[in-house]
Formats: sequence, structure tokens, C-alpha cells
Amino acid sequence: MKKIPSGVYGLNALLDGGVNENSTTVVIGSSGAGKTTLATQYVRRGLEGGQEGIFVSLDENKEQIIKEAIEMGWTDIRDYVENEQLVFIDASGRDFSDFIKKELPSFVSEWKGAKARIAIDPLTPVLWATPDRYEQRELIGFLLKETRNVGTVLATLEEHGTAGDLSGPETVIPMYLADCVIHLKYRALDDGADRRLKIVKCRNSQHSERAHSYIIVKGLGIIVQHAHAIPPKESKGAEELRRILGANASRMPKPVMGRLTAAIAELEDDDLRGVKIEDIAKSLISEYEVG
Repeated sequence: MKKIPSGVYGLNALLDGGVNENSTTVVIGSSGAGKTTLATQYVRRGLEGGQEGIFVSLDENKEQIIKEAIEMGWTDIRDYVENEQLVFIDASGRDFSDFIKKELPSFVSEWKGAKARIAIDPLTPVLWATPDRYEQRELIGFLLKETRNVGTVLATLEEHGTAGDLSGPETVIPMYLADCVIHLKYRALDDGADRRLKIVKCRNSQHSERAHSYIIVKGLGIIVQHAHAIPPKESKGAEELRRILGANASRMPKPVMGRLTAAIAELEDDDLRGVKIEDIAKSLISEYEVG
């Protein structure tokens, strides 16, 4: 099974090397967990490597998604849109049955190749569009199958009800149909947030079965910490991360190194407090390492 890098720092190692090519991944999480951030990271990683990206929005419009990406520090997203390497399909407010069964197949039939990265954000409105479970399964199944014809798919799904309970009717169908399921557990605290990532299943791959802490950092996105790592109470911060990456600059493409350096230059020590800097650096390097 061929693997492609996820674009999410620290996640590839937990997925036995990355995402399975031409597979479907569903990312489940509550509001604030970072689902759209993860989906955007996944697409951007492909864009950086010369792949085409397709962002299917079933809720927010194109400009809102671009605005959120820019606020995250990914200002190059407009360049990818302007040179048509990144294509948006805005299905928000449409009849989802017509969109999935008529408009989407027409788009897929005209697309050249099968190496694109596709993000669908989120699947939830499709489930809300009909109370009939059979029709929900038919629509979700058709949507994932059609998009997989042109590449590798990652879809997000809103988590409702009891936190951590994935047995509800709104999650069971997408989880069953997906090849890989990732759960982003988010809990707001008085002094911040507790975020955990767990891989629920991943067909044809060995994968971590533990929950891993993750943080969301402007300019970098989601960074997953490995379970064995014990973060220091006092982080050495951004300066230490810059030093480590600088010493390993030859191991990454120059454009990537330049982008990471610019992103880290905007960080403050508090942005990386409580995490192990060496592990973050290792994840960044391994994501892009050449040779």
C-alpha cells in the first residue's frame, strides 16, 4: 500500500508512514477541535509537492475558508487558487442529493488524473439533509466513492452528543464507510484546552492505538506529540526550534525551509510552552525530508 504524507506534523509515524493513497479518511471532532485546520494542512501538503487540491465545502463558502487559512498564517493559499492548482467546490446551501448525484459526477468525469488531494468539510450537512438512514448511507457512500476516483479523500465530521462517544447515528455511517477514522478529542479548560488525537481504525495499515496530545500553532497547524514524550515544564521555545531546523536545513527543500522559518519567526515562547521542542523539530523534518 503506497503512503502519502499527511501534512500533519507527527501524524505520519502513527499511521505507519502516512495516509494510504486513494483511500478515504474521516476526521471526527467537536467544534474547536481543529478539523478544518487538519483538512487544510492535508491539502496544502499536496500542493507543496505539486499535487492538485480539491476542497469541497458543504457548509462555509470559499472566501470564508480562505480567510481562515490566511488567519492561520497560510497566506499562500490565494496563490494556489489563482494558478488553479487548488479548486474549490462550494456546495453550501445546495440540495445535497442533486449535488452529489448529478453535479459531482460531472465534475469528476472532466477531471484529469487520479492523484489529487480532496478535502470534504464537513460531511455533517449531508446527514442532516435526510432522516432516512438508508439514504444517508447512499449519499455519503456515493460522495466518497466519486471523489476517490480522482485522488485521496479526507472528510471531516462534526461530533455531537456525549464527548468521546462515537456510537451515535451521525458518526456510525461515515465511520463504517471510511478506510481510516481519526478522532480529535477536545475539552475546554479554565487555563486552555486539552486536545487528544486517536486513530480509531486504518485499513491495511498498522497504527497507533493510543491517544496523543496535539497543539495548534499559527503558521504550522496541528502538531501531534507522541505518547512516550514527556514535555518539559518550561519550553525552550521558538528560538530553540529555529536553531534545530537551521542545523538540519539541508534535509528539507529550500522553499519549505523558508516557509517554516518565516512561520516560526512569528511565534512566541508561550505558543510552544509545555511541548518537547526536539519532537516538534523531528516531526517537521521527517514530513519533508528529501533523499
